[in-house]
Amino acid sequence: MKIIKIEPFVVSQELNEPFYFSQWEYKTRTICLVKVTAEDGTYGWGEGYGPAHLVKEGIEFFKPFIIEMNALEHENVWQTMYRRSLDYARRGVMMAALSAIDIALWDIKGKHFGLPVSSLLGGRKREKIKPYATGLYFTQSDNLKQKLVKEAIDYKTQGFKGLKMKVGLGIAKDVEYVTAIREAIGENMELMIDSNHAYSLKEAALLARKLEHLNISWFEEPVSPEHYSCYKQLRDRTHIPIAGGECEYLRYGFLQLFQNLSVDVAQPDIAAAGGITEVKKIAAMANTFGVEVVPHSWGTGIALYAAMHLISNLDVVPGRMFESTPWMELDRSENELRDVMTEPLIVPKNGYLHVPDTPGLGVDVNMEVLAKYVID
Repeated sequence: MKIIKIEPFVVSQELNEPFYFSQWEYKTRTICLVKVTAEDGTYGWGEGYGPAHLVKEGIEFFKPFIIEMNALEHENVWQTMYRRSLDYARRGVMMAALSAIDIALWDIKGKHFGLPVSSLLGGRKREKIKPYATGLYFTQSDNLKQKLVKEAIDYKTQGFKGLKMKVGLGIAKDVEYVTAIREAIGENMELMIDSNHAYSLKEAALLARKLEHLNISWFEEPVSPEHYSCYKQLRDRTHIPIAGGECEYLRYGFLQLFQNLSVDVAQPDIAAAGGITEVKKIAAMANTFGVEVVPHSWGTGIALYAAMHLISNLDVVPGRMFESTPWMELDRSENELRDVMTEPLIVPKNGYLHVPDTPGLGVDVNMEVLAKYVID
């Protein structure tokens, strides 16, 4: 079944309320999607994580090499793209472009065989997974702490069993805010922190020591993703589990994380690290090192549905937090591209997400709505 059309779309939404974290501010969300169509009319949707216009250029680069290839032979298509970009693109936006196309091919394959992607992956298919809420970003507010506390309580009321908050404003401010959130949600809800590599090793270790008594489930991206040894040194200095990997690519990059004993929790982004095809291999490798996998998930329903299918197949490393139900990141910040443009909407029930059993990814794009968000 030949690939006959590959159409990238850059979509953008201006946020009603800009938000920021330790590195920069978001005023808009801009994402690159791709629609891949096979000769029988079956189509699949994919998404790339990264600078959207650059991801689109990457998709355009790969297009002539894979047009007319068999859409069902996703490994062969993946290898063709990988070899074509190997000399200059083993990390970054080209891998996000590859990932987007790979996700779309899995969607096509599932539709062709009338099976959900989770069944095609062949592992232990769970009917439900456990989302944690990602939110508590910073905004320009005179009462930021109170605003964050209210948001955290809202997540607890909605039934979330865990949440992740941003840190990186400085040690004293971080301690103040994290303490306030822990007091607000109580001891029975998992609480993770994410600094987006804001700190040096010395600073991250100091912050970890000051927060250890608050039962933090993991400290995400405490230092620069390039500093594998600093991750390892931080693990040796704190009882808080260390997470990272959203800025890492391919199994070769994650092998560096694992061989350097850098992380307790690996977080490949399916829309960037190599697609479903590659992240399945990364997860298998992580299991041999005793490292848990909780993919980074950000974007539209396409990326989130891809994450649900993959996560439902993961081998879970035994431990208090993970038990037998794997965790999934569910971004809760403002996102019309997720909540309006892609459908059906992802809605947790009683603290869980039910894995779709419809063919393919189980998500589609409303083309009329997409037309409102498409930019050149």
